[in-house]
Amino acid sequence: MGAPDSFSQLMADGSVRQSGDTRCAVCKGRYLMCGKERCPVLVKYHAITRNRPALDGMELDGASPPGVFIGRYGYPKVMVGPLIPPDHGNTAVMDTPEMWRDINIEKIVEFRSRLVRGMHRVEVTNVEGGGRIVDQTRELAMASDPGESLAEFDRKPFGRLSLDDEVQPFGPSAPLRSLDVGNLKIDQRIDRAYSDTDLKSVEAVVALHKAGTMVSRIQKAFSVGAFGLGKNRKFVPTRWSITAVDDILGKDMLKRTKHYPLIDGFRVYDCDALDNRWSVIFMPTMWRYELIEAWFPKTVWNPYGMDVAICSSHEFYDGRKTYAEIGGCYYAARMAVNELLERERRQAGVVILSESHPGYIMPVGVWNVRENVRNALRQKPSSYITLREVFDHVSKRMEIPPKRWINNSGILKDLIYQRRIEDFLQTKGDKLEALPGEEVV
Repeated sequence: MGAPDSFSQLMADGSVRQSGDTRCAVCKGRYLMCGKERCPVLVKYHAITRNRPALDGMELDGASPPGVFIGRYGYPKVMVGPLIPPDHGNTAVMDTPEMWRDINIEKIVEFRSRLVRGMHRVEVTNVEGGGRIVDQTRELAMASDPGESLAEFDRKPFGRLSLDDEVQPFGPSAPLRSLDVGNLKIDQRIDRAYSDTDLKSVEAVVALHKAGTMVSRIQKAFSVGAFGLGKNRKFVPTRWSITAVDDILGKDMLKRTKHYPLIDGFRVYDCDALDNRWSVIFMPTMWRYELIEAWFPKTVWNPYGMDVAICSSHEFYDGRKTYAEIGGCYYAARMAVNELLERERRQAGVVILSESHPGYIMPVGVWNVRENVRNALRQKPSSYITLREVFDHVSKRMEIPPKRWINNSGILKDLIYQRRIEDFLQTKGDKLEALPGEEVV
């Protein structure tokens, strides 16, 4: 789905249910709903790093984590190139979100701001004929370990820390004149998928995930056109490749998890990270899924509000027909919950509640949702018999009261208020209990 025509359209179709101005929480700098040429929220945070000393030189020698970035501006001609820090040795943590679970936001921004982006313009279809820079960028994306790299630029790297709700931040950038990469250890599983020009990209992504390849590595290889039928391979902008891989994996697992037996009762998995609070609710129902985000005042996507901004996206058993209003985080979290359902060979309805508090000072990418939902699901869940007990649990760790979560949810309202055949087959004691201040009709 393309950009929404207006904020009022999103209000009308139910994407935003919270009163007041929640444009920042919905837009997240993507659609410029405020009408300004640049997102004022991101400009504010760019200003924090604007005076950071730039790397002073026309050359940069360092160990790429390995990292690459494919831009989207100018599509179908895009900027392709590596991410290189002025550091040597094991720099893997700089571009491996799976390793960031216990790292605070200041540390993430610190090492990400050291990654310099080299840029080389190429047609997205010119995967194999783009020249040495393109070839070496692809090799970096397929590597399993950091690679010593020497980049020569047309000018000194310049720019602010890049901030985006979809992708991880990175530092200054410059057009590449040349790129030399040392010996790389190529991930053999990715290399086999790359060598098989008769293997469809969806099949390659699914097979690599089943084989235990990290999602972040699959996303990098996907972005440099390493997968798919030979004649159809293309470069995919990084922000698109992240969501594409999450979506592919989630849909593949749903083909099976939607037909497994239901879980036995309600569960709640909790996690706190980067001043975000997560509660992942598993319900003993057929598949349905919702992600509800609450942005408190003075957080990155609610900097000017006086009230909490809440937005959500959901799907029922048959899935969605349009792109989720709240963006790539929806697909990242959906993939994560289906990983657990797949392991257990069970089916459930899932509602994820997320509160972002003022300590979440800047966007750090969709990985924040994927990896923290995964982390929550690694914890031992709290088990309950009724939804009322679930919200008693949630109310003890979340600041937003249950009634407000329900009023901003499509899934929870349907579960509580919609009468079903089974309601007539249950005894009075088995029926869903009403929450405080609510009536089950």
